[in-house]
Amino acid sequence: MRDRRDSPDRRDLYAVVAAVLLVLTAVLVGRRIQDSRHTLFVHWPPLHADWDPHLGPGTPAAVLVAAAVVACGPGVAARLRPGALLAAAWVTAMAWIWSLALVDGWQRGVAGRLTTRTEYLRAVGRFDDIPAALRDFTHHIVWGTPDPWPAHVAGHPPAATLMFVLLDRIGLRGGGWAAAWCITVGATACVAVLIAVRALAGDGPARRAAPFLVLAPAAVWLGVSADACFAAVASWAVALLALAVTGRSVWWAAGSGLLFGLTCYLSYGLTLFAVLLAAVLFLGRHRVRERPLLLGALLAATAVVPFAFILAGFDWWQAYRLLITRYYQGVGGTRPYGYWVWANLACTVVITGLATAAGLLRAGGTLAREPRAPLDRPPAGTPPVAAGEARLALLVLAALLALLVADLSGMSKAETERIWLPFAMWLLPACAFLTRPRVWLAAQAVLALLANHLLLTTW
Repeated sequence: MRDRRDSPDRRDLYAVVAAVLLVLTAVLVGRRIQDSRHTLFVHWPPLHADWDPHLGPGTPAAVLVAAAVVACGPGVAARLRPGALLAAAWVTAMAWIWSLALVDGWQRGVAGRLTTRTEYLRAVGRFDDIPAALRDFTHHIVWGTPDPWPAHVAGHPPAATLMFVLLDRIGLRGGGWAAAWCITVGATACVAVLIAVRALAGDGPARRAAPFLVLAPAAVWLGVSADACFAAVASWAVALLALAVTGRSVWWAAGSGLLFGLTCYLSYGLTLFAVLLAAVLFLGRHRVRERPLLLGALLAATAVVPFAFILAGFDWWQAYRLLITRYYQGVGGTRPYGYWVWANLACTVVITGLATAAGLLRAGGTLAREPRAPLDRPPAGTPPVAAGEARLALLVLAALLALLVADLSGMSKAETERIWLPFAMWLLPACAFLTRPRVWLAAQAVLALLANHLLLTTW
């Protein structure tokens, strides 16, 4: 007779209870620290948000999208052709993000998000002469210098701001267009993840993961933040490399390198996506050995964007060192590492959901049971079920490792529900290991709806 004490469903429950306790502890301890010491600089720890129960014009649409994905998502994902599945995932993800953003209304939830004093659009006017602005960029990072950049501009390499400068140049000016761009591009991150999972782990895991990628609680923060775009660019870098190492053209590897180079100039912390790229190279090492040009193309293309910025006069390393100074000049130097090093993980639970916590536990168990499965050379076509699941487990655990390194660095104290969106997208495929998908999808939807309707997210 089967021992129910060790059943997968029971272990799922343990993971959920642990995740809930982590979030509750972070809320209670954070509330106490903030009330007594005022050192967290967030109003509703561990999230950068305000308690503000409300409804909005996006509420009916959000409930409708959630209900449709919970009821029909798994079945539709199992039946659609691969191309149609990717298109449906993108469109549905956009509907989910837009509806959640509009719960806060057009101005507060969409058009005004990227126009606050800390945001990128405040600096667009200072890039009339782009080459001069790039040469002068590092002179305005640290507090005390003339005209220091707004917080988000100073906290990222200039490609992040240039994205909005170029939108302005082509006539898409203002917060509304910037928000629409971030949502449209950011929603493609789920498509990139699905492409990578299908290439590396097989069609089955990708189809099971699709509804969870679409209905992610992370959508609350994907709309609207520039980090949604960062997540998309980084995810496509991984997806193109996955295509390259599973038999596609060397141009896919070059495209991956180009996007990874761009990723490093969108956000300093996303250099950690090298961990995911390394995992993809490991899973496709047989193909790389047969065709070393893949690795050469990847590395050569990775250097293109950095070389262009060097020629323009921007020094990434100098800027990063100055950013560390700026970080500790502000609230980053006051926020207690001892709280945020674990409370950041509670933020991750909120953006990835309880289903992901259970899925990650199952991923770890899968890799423990099949430790050699990712080492085997996969046959042509879809890998066997055991091998495919082990390869997916390795991929999501690589993303978890990158996130943990970011956490230990101490350069991400608070606001990680937004900052870690790129990593979160690669944790969500762990939900493919779960049974009873509709139950788990309902839990994900309820979490997102509660977070968006009870809290006003700010950054």
